[in-house]
Amino acid sequence: MREHHRANDTGTADRKSPVLPGTEWVVAAVETCSLTKRFRARWPLGRHRPVDALQDVTLRVEAGEVFGLLGPNGAGKTTLLKILATLLLPSGGEARVLGADVVRQPALVRRRVALVTGDERACYWRLSGRDNLIFFAGLLGCAPGEARRRAEAALGQVGLTEAADQVVARYSTGMRQRLLLARALLGGPPVLCLDEPTRSLDPQAAEAFRALVRRLASTEGRTVLLATHDFEEAAAVCDRVGILAGGRLREVVAVGDGGAARVRARYEAAVEETRGPALPAVGVSPA
Repeated sequence: MREHHRANDTGTADRKSPVLPGTEWVVAAVETCSLTKRFRARWPLGRHRPVDALQDVTLRVEAGEVFGLLGPNGAGKTTLLKILATLLLPSGGEARVLGADVVRQPALVRRRVALVTGDERACYWRLSGRDNLIFFAGLLGCAPGEARRRAEAALGQVGLTEAADQVVARYSTGMRQRLLLARALLGGPPVLCLDEPTRSLDPQAAEAFRALVRRLASTEGRTVLLATHDFEEAAAVCDRVGILAGGRLREVVAVGDGGAARVRARYEAAVEETRGPALPAVGVSPA
């Protein structure tokens, strides 16, 4: 396991978890305890029914780990990542990023985590890749010179330096996805949450993106949470995989020697247990 984060940039003590007797105490990169999120689903004739997107999810991810969240559509993967990024409030339980509570310390959490989605609208297509990053670095509070420096560094990290002055409208889908990752890296977050980042990519672009994610974890020590419904991708990229189904964390699997075959067998067994009538897909609002 790679080096653990121990510092709290507020100067106060973080909640810590023991490793082994006689060793240092370390802070988990991500830790949840009985995390729950409930929405109201709007049914026909104006009726409402609560839907538990997450139910009692307890999870610990170590610093420098690539951890997969594997599950079918509607399993709760995106909901969990949005809670960790402070975009959604939990209905119950706790969630912490490097010791900072997502409810009580949201500003501190936002400095420690960045969320990357597959939404190409998260950048300006009429601007160049470089100008996009300079703009978003400015929103982080960087002075112009510092914004340019961070933009150049992020472009280099994702391999877009040569295409930096092209307008984003001319980028391929894979290049746009790398630009979104570069945007997330501008603030230097130690934790990255990636929500199905390869779902629109061709096989070659998807593999290049996975290699980039592995490099960010192995050489820069970043913690990565990767949400996917592709067990082949989860096995290829992740150290461990948490299987989500029906809003519950069914099992955490160490990829190990079993590889994709092992992950697939555990995944299919977990999903089969939750088969049932489909819930409505429209008219959902937070409870």
